[in-house]
Amino acid sequence: MSETVQPLVRQAYPPPAHQPTPHSGRNSVPGRVKADLEGVPETALWTLHHRAAEAARPDTVLPDPRAVQLVTEIEFPFQERLGAARPWLAQAVALRALGFDGVVRAFLADCPDGTVVALGEGLETQFWRVDNGRAQWVTVDLDAPLALRRRLLPHGERQRLVACDARDSQWMAGIDPSRGVLVTAQGLLMYLQPAQVTRLIAACADAFPGGMMLFDTVSRRFSARTRAKGPGGHRLPPMPWGMDAADRKQLWQAHPAISEVSEVPLPRGRGFLGHLAPCAAAVPLLRTDRPLITKLRFGTAPASLTGQP
Repeated sequence: MSETVQPLVRQAYPPPAHQPTPHSGRNSVPGRVKADLEGVPETALWTLHHRAAEAARPDTVLPDPRAVQLVTEIEFPFQERLGAARPWLAQAVALRALGFDGVVRAFLADCPDGTVVALGEGLETQFWRVDNGRAQWVTVDLDAPLALRRRLLPHGERQRLVACDARDSQWMAGIDPSRGVLVTAQGLLMYLQPAQVTRLIAACADAFPGGMMLFDTVSRRFSARTRAKGPGGHRLPPMPWGMDAADRKQLWQAHPAISEVSEVPLPRGRGFLGHLAPCAAAVPLLRTDRPLITKLRFGTAPASLTGQP
């Protein structure tokens, strides 16, 4: 977390008196929960690091006090392992979360008793930002990040934690599509192989007729950069799947029940880049090489296409 943000975090959520405010991660700190994640699961800490840095600003675009609280409760060398949270990148991470929040709120307005399934949710705190008091919430993640989430965040009777690889359709068992289902995958699909993404989308379309799916992607160019070796500080894991805006039409081929493929523009943010975010599609230099948020809607596939009698 940047030096300018740390005082705001301490002011908003001061640690207990017995805990030293700064920590390097070299020694265990009493009262804190040790986070020992590597590879793709570690990106949950990277995202939290940036989201909390943005949330701690007095002019934040994403009020998220629970994220700010989390960084004071986790024993992890954020600064040493992840570097300083750069303000522009922290805002970009927050605007992505805000874009997801808007779609989830709209879904719950239409289906107040519906189910939100968050794939690879990590330490995202979206539930506490958007909960309507009635929705069912299912978190699907691998064992290690799910165990950390269970220790750090309170979960009520409407929240269910499922230890499962998102690519394994077993997590779909027990989810009732009759009241509406929205599957979200924030910061996840880019770490899968293209064929795995297609199979996951098709499985969701099969399991949740009338439901929706929401996910973000990186561009093909950015995907290639993550797969290339090179010097530098903290590097995110390779992202095998990249998608440009022109590629979005290919998603229609994933399953015959897909009835809508649409872009979710980023909300307007702070400063020049923040104000540019919602209209990036109209800027020639950004039109192709930019992150995307995509919404899919599932209808009922015609019997002639599914092969059913």
